[in-house]
Amino acid sequence: MKPKNRDVIATAKKALKIEAEAILAMMDRVDERFSQAVQAIYDCKGRVVVTGMGKSGHIARKIASTFSSTGTPALFFHPAEGVHGDLGMIVKGDVVLALSNSGETEELSVILPLIKRQGNVLIAMTGDAGSTLAKRSDIVLDVGVKKEACPLDLAPTASTTAALAMGDALAAALLDKRGFKAEDFALLHPGGTLGKKLLLKVSDVMHVGNEVPKVKVSDLMKDVIYEITSKKLGMTTVVSEKGEFKGIITDGDLRRFLEKEIGKRSDPLSKKAGDVMTRSPKTIEKDALAAKAVQIMESYSITSLVILNHSKEPAGVVHLHDLLKAGVV
Repeated sequence: MKPKNRDVIATAKKALKIEAEAILAMMDRVDERFSQAVQAIYDCKGRVVVTGMGKSGHIARKIASTFSSTGTPALFFHPAEGVHGDLGMIVKGDVVLALSNSGETEELSVILPLIKRQGNVLIAMTGDAGSTLAKRSDIVLDVGVKKEACPLDLAPTASTTAALAMGDALAAALLDKRGFKAEDFALLHPGGTLGKKLLLKVSDVMHVGNEVPKVKVSDLMKDVIYEITSKKLGMTTVVSEKGEFKGIITDGDLRRFLEKEIGKRSDPLSKKAGDVMTRSPKTIEKDALAAKAVQIMESYSITSLVILNHSKEPAGVVHLHDLLKAGVV
């Protein structure tokens, strides 16, 4: 008989409750041994080698990845491959973090003497403080759980969640101890959205030189329309006869201007740029983060910003489309 929907939901909620309780139970175990583990990893002259078999191996991979992305060089080591030549991956100066819920994983037990012989600091993350792994380790982190979230209490569920959470706790403590900043994280993730937001500057995406639309305050509106159309940025800067920035004219300004001129006897195209421009528009420094440009554009519902040089001349223009293409938005 298939379980009813309410039974499925009840089972799911029970599983989540068990896993949540497993994590909360570890808070009292974040003690001096945890501090010792953090210090050992912090003092490590090599890398943190994280190892484990089966489900523990999957968790070990994730922990190694989290360490590496938060300023602690780490790699995953497969214990089964280790006895067939890969043990050379572990060198003097490395710290080994071994995961095993039972602490009796055969593949780990085989390589433990070799690791100890080489003098590596060995940190165990296990659910059995009396296991072989725990006894042979320098530091033991207890990640034991009362029961698995699996209804049969067999499949590694709560135990792997607890190990993963402890790994995250180590990474967080190390991140804080190293004074690791958002900028440091971005340097390790240059291809990601966060990296672009924290690293990409306005100068990296702005239009410069002949790409910058520019007209003088005395230029006629027909020249303004040509400049906006030819430069394809939906706007143009307006400068004085000496080249000093005075304002901008956007597509929106053009539409509003033409709407006002409809019905008048005068030729709208004979008007001058200085009569139509928006004075004192928003600008931005070229060294500002591209993310700041996005914030300004969103706050004022505009699509472009002008960059001025030291002489108050238009040195560049950054458009929302440029930021979209760069992946900042």
